[in-house]
Amino acid sequence: MSTFEQAPLARDAITRGKGFAPRRWLYLIPLIFITYSLAYLDRANYGFASAAGIEQDLGITKGMSSLIGALFFLGYFFFQVPGAIYAQKYSVRKLVFWSLILWGLCAMATGLVTNIPMLMIIRVSLGIVEAAVMPAMLIFISNWFTRKERSRANTFLVLGNPVTVLWMSVVSGYLIQAWGWREMFVIEGAPAVLWAFVWWRMARDKPEQVSWLTRDEKTQLAATLADEQKGLQQVRNYRQAFTSPIVIQLCCVHALWSIGVYGFIMWLPTIIKQAAAADIVTVGWLSAVPYVAAVATMLAVSWASDKTQQRKHFIWPLLALGALAFFCSYLLGSSHFWLSFVLLCIAGAALYAPYGPFFALIPELLPANVFGGAIGLINACGALGAFVGSWIVGYLIGLTGNPGGAYIFMTVGVLSSALLMAWIKVRR
Repeated sequence: MSTFEQAPLARDAITRGKGFAPRRWLYLIPLIFITYSLAYLDRANYGFASAAGIEQDLGITKGMSSLIGALFFLGYFFFQVPGAIYAQKYSVRKLVFWSLILWGLCAMATGLVTNIPMLMIIRVSLGIVEAAVMPAMLIFISNWFTRKERSRANTFLVLGNPVTVLWMSVVSGYLIQAWGWREMFVIEGAPAVLWAFVWWRMARDKPEQVSWLTRDEKTQLAATLADEQKGLQQVRNYRQAFTSPIVIQLCCVHALWSIGVYGFIMWLPTIIKQAAAADIVTVGWLSAVPYVAAVATMLAVSWASDKTQQRKHFIWPLLALGALAFFCSYLLGSSHFWLSFVLLCIAGAALYAPYGPFFALIPELLPANVFGGAIGLINACGALGAFVGSWIVGYLIGLTGNPGGAYIFMTVGVLSSALLMAWIKVRR
């Protein structure tokens, strides 16, 4: 039987829920999850340093603090597309290995800064060396998992965000209380450097490069992935892909969405600290709660998306719910802190849940020859939105002394993203 004749058998097996090559999940998902978790650890802990007094120690104004926190995304924006193209043409494995080492060193160096220019350079450098990791990991997943599995696989990747911020929120609070924000950066930056060698040992770019799959499993997987490409409209080059309406629309969706997500990530500890007037350890525990809700919701939504093979309908309604929860939390204000906090948890869960279906949708619309560059561009626009979100949210909190203006700004961004996603016509 030929390779392409075997493809229907592979698809039928997955459809029946039995799947094939189950060892992919055991070997690769922990590797993917931990690698991306370390990236989020080293980009999000600046919010805790800000709440713990890094501004006072370095003489940083509130407006400057929001800019420094956002500078990460400036470096992240410019190197997304080149990194994604390199990963697709050459090697995800090599790119991620060097990125792990470099971003771990940059994160540790943050604990050694003595002035504002040094801190600004390190934040931009951290963004540059982490830039290609997200698109590279999505390319990695598309090489190893089929359409019917991809939303769940993507969700385990993106789970590195809320799960890491969950435990980081608690651990960072204790580290800062015990030693200080400098030691927190050094301690939390070291694991990325060590993990780089685990990644190099375990990761391979393509299924045919590993020995732990049988020949039949490799053939079956290759046939299914090849068959999925046959139904896609051909795109000649990156220029045609980057200027296509669907890519431009998805870029705008991700940019507006990221305004809310990263404003939430970067400044949640400060929002809670101001509203609850709590110590840094209590702030850490409270900051972890929205991410528990996010993890549970992400898993449920990704399973339902793969089960129904629907993507769009698991994206825009949740974004709209997140925007509504943000706005209602703002209306309640600090006078009803606990109810407002519950709405913040709902907002966090609704913002994170659509990531699996969203990133699963992109390779279903674009062929493999341009997928890497397109996902890099879409994620770059998300980084641009994250830069704007984390900067403006921090600026508004510093300017007004309360999170009210920041809530409204994040609400508008997320609601605009939901409306645009609902308007997009997905044609397979």
